[in-house]
Amino acid sequence: MEQKRIPELLAPAGDRERLDAALLYGADAVYLGAQEFGMRAAPPNFTEDELRQAVRDCHARNVRVHLTVNTLPRNEEVPALPAFFDFAKDAGVDAFIIADVGVMKLAQQYAPGVDIHMSTQAGVVNYLTAQTLYDMGAKRIVMARECSLDEIREIRAKTPKDLEIEAFVHGAMCMSVSGRCLLSNYLTGRDGNRGDCAQPCRWQYHLLEEQRPGEFIELTEDEHGTYFLNSQDMCLIEHIPELVEAGITSFKIEGRAKSAFYVGAVTNAYRAAIDGYLRDPSPDYAPEPWIVDEVRKISYRDYCTGFYFGAPKDDSHIYYDGIYIRDWDVIANVLSSDGEFVTVTQRNRFFRGDELEVMTPGEEPFPLTVTEMFNEAMEPIDVAPNPMATIKIRCDRDIPQGSVLRIRNRSQKGEPNG
Repeated sequence: MEQKRIPELLAPAGDRERLDAALLYGADAVYLGAQEFGMRAAPPNFTEDELRQAVRDCHARNVRVHLTVNTLPRNEEVPALPAFFDFAKDAGVDAFIIADVGVMKLAQQYAPGVDIHMSTQAGVVNYLTAQTLYDMGAKRIVMARECSLDEIREIRAKTPKDLEIEAFVHGAMCMSVSGRCLLSNYLTGRDGNRGDCAQPCRWQYHLLEEQRPGEFIELTEDEHGTYFLNSQDMCLIEHIPELVEAGITSFKIEGRAKSAFYVGAVTNAYRAAIDGYLRDPSPDYAPEPWIVDEVRKISYRDYCTGFYFGAPKDDSHIYYDGIYIRDWDVIANVLSSDGEFVTVTQRNRFFRGDELEVMTPGEEPFPLTVTEMFNEAMEPIDVAPNPMATIKIRCDRDIPQGSVLRIRNRSQKGEPNG
C-alpha cells in the first residue's frame, strides 16, 4: 500500500453499503466491525467472508481497514479472542481498535504485525498514558473526546513522533467519559460497553416526587419537559487548520450506525475541506460555503465543537428535543448515466417537475429538475412511487455511479409529505 496521507480521513462503515459510500467519497481509511467484539451491535457489521472481501476492495484503492475490537469482554468471551485475531490477521486488516489492555496483549500474540490503535474507550487524556500505551506496543491512540486542542497539543509534544494521534471531528457526542457508561445497562439491561447501547441519554425525562405519585414535575419551564442528558453533535469542518496544528494525524467521523447517505455526505465534505486546506495550508483557511452546507444536509442534531476549545457549557446540550434535524431527503442513488438519461434506484417517492440536487464525489452539488422520467419499460411516468424501482430521468450531464439525488424536505417547503 502507498504511504498514508496526513491528516488521514477515517470514515465509519457499518455494512457493505456504507463502506461503498466511504470509498466513493474519499476516505483514506475505514473502521468497521465483525460479528463479535465491536462497540456497535445495531448495524449489520461484516461476516467473515464479507470482511475478507471488504479488505480486498479497500486495499485495491489504497484504503486502510481498522477493525473494532473495542468492547470490554467478560471472562466467558476471552477464549474466543485468539481465533478471532487469527482470522482477522489472515483477512488482512491493517489495525485493531482496542480498549482493553488484556485484549491488546492477546492481539499482539495472535496477530503480530497488525497495528494496535487504543480506542477512545481507553480514556487517554494525558501524555503519561499515551507514552505508556506506546511503550506497550500501541501504534496509535484515539483521544478521549473530553480533551481540548491544548491538551492534545501537549500530548503531541511529549510523546514519540511516530505515535499517531486520532481524534473524532464529527458526529454524536456521548454524555459519559469516553463512552464508558452504565446508564443503558442500568435502565434497559443493554450493555453500552459491549456494543448494545439503547441511548437513554436521548430520552425525555421528568421529575417524580415520592409523596406525589403520578404527578410529573417539569424540570424546566418548557411544557415539553427536558432532554437534560442530550448532547449536541460535534462538527469541526470549519476548524481544519487548528486540528492539524495540534498534531492530530487522523480525523475520525463517528457513525457506524448511521446511513450510507450520512457516511457519503460527511466523508465528501471533510475530504473537500482537507484537500482544500492542503492546497493552501494557511491558519486562515476556511472551506468553501458549499462544503460547510453539506454537513447540514444530513440528519443531525445542533452542532457544537465539543471540548476542543474549552469545556462545553450552555451551547453543548439540547434541552428542547430528542430528535434529529432533517431538512433534506434522499430520493435515489445513481446507477449509470449516458449523456441522455441518468438511471437511478429509487429510495423515496418523487414527481415530475421536482427540483432535485445531485451530490457527487468531490464536487459542489448541482440542481436537476425532473422534466421527464420513465419506468424500466421506458414508459413515461409522472410519479416514482415504489422504493427500489429503476427509474430513468432525462439528464444531459454525466453523473458518476453512486452519486445521490436528494430533495429538500417537503415539510420544509410548505408542501405535503408524499
